[in-house]
Amino acid sequence: MNEDPIIIIGAGPAGLMAAHQLAKKGYKVHIYEKNKAAARKFLVAGHGGFNLTHSEPIASFIKKYDAEQIQHIVQSFDNSHTVAWLAEIGISTYVGSSGKIFPEKDIKPIQVLQAWLDQLNQLGVIIHYEHNFMDFDQHSVTLNHNNESIHKPYHKLVLALGGGSWKKTGSDAAWISLLKNKNITIKPLQAANSGYNTTDDYASLEGQVLKNIEISFQNTKKLGEMVFTKYGIEGSPLYYMNRYTRTFHFPLHLHIDLKPNLTKDALVKQLQSGSQVSTILKTKLRLSATAAALLRRLDKHTFTNPEALADAIKHYPIQVSGLRPIDEVISTAGGIPFTELREDLALHQFPNVYCAGEMIDWEAPTGGYLLQACFSTGAWIASSIDKRTTS
Repeated sequence: MNEDPIIIIGAGPAGLMAAHQLAKKGYKVHIYEKNKAAARKFLVAGHGGFNLTHSEPIASFIKKYDAEQIQHIVQSFDNSHTVAWLAEIGISTYVGSSGKIFPEKDIKPIQVLQAWLDQLNQLGVIIHYEHNFMDFDQHSVTLNHNNESIHKPYHKLVLALGGGSWKKTGSDAAWISLLKNKNITIKPLQAANSGYNTTDDYASLEGQVLKNIEISFQNTKKLGEMVFTKYGIEGSPLYYMNRYTRTFHFPLHLHIDLKPNLTKDALVKQLQSGSQVSTILKTKLRLSATAAALLRRLDKHTFTNPEALADAIKHYPIQVSGLRPIDEVISTAGGIPFTELREDLALHQFPNVYCAGEMIDWEAPTGGYLLQACFSTGAWIASSIDKRTTS
């Protein structure tokens, strides 16, 4: 058996999962991480609600991903596997009202990570912090530690280097130039799960939320809620729209259905009831103060004409001028295309070098789908390495 370890670059969720699954099978695993601590982006993501996956049935779950290859990988290590794995490291979970799966309410993100790291330590996984990844060839990896260049031979190499958002966590996509220099095609990184800059100024509504609305762009629609910001709009249905709007030229219009459970005809009937418009909006249509404030931005003719106002309630236009800068967004699209990878996620040009997580070109919405795919690619690579080694 090869005495060189399996080396994993990056101690994020994809790298840690690959290490965990490999170590359980008895492999010697070393992780090299450039930060002083593991999984910084994993912890930062937990500040906004630490949903680790989603309880959605797998048949519809995998449709949230934009590439057939990632759908297949997620199906092989799905949300039920993630829940079982969490139980294995001592983390109990519950399903929230939205279907998202969280750690039990008294369990903080750092506790999940520490339980995971403790388990890895028990399995003999060694994590080397403050080691910057510099280069690799067919047999060894080059790292920099304390300004000293280090060369480490490997049996298999797993690159789990992340995307390009939230640079402060270490996810800076510095690996792109290195792989390009090895003639590996990289699809340019783009903002994903991003808010939108708006042409109009909505500063007067900053921090206010529209709940139970539907966002639409052309034939694509998504229910949810959105919030106004100093620069524009944010929210999960808007993040969902990113992949559909990204290929078009900005500015463009999104539309908000402020009352998706009522038809336009039903709205017109209510608006023709004879009461003051403001009273109808509040008492009969039960629109929120934020929705009413948005409608009051309309011109007088539209606001006082039942047909025109009903149409605005069903299709309120928001002109957006672009996505937020990559460093601010939740995730990135683009990266290593599946055409550069074998089915086992090894590079065609380097068959003992595997790529995991967000550095691969796939896209998914928030709500547990991003983390799930990172877990899944790590588990997929571990299984692939084991099959190749034992066959």
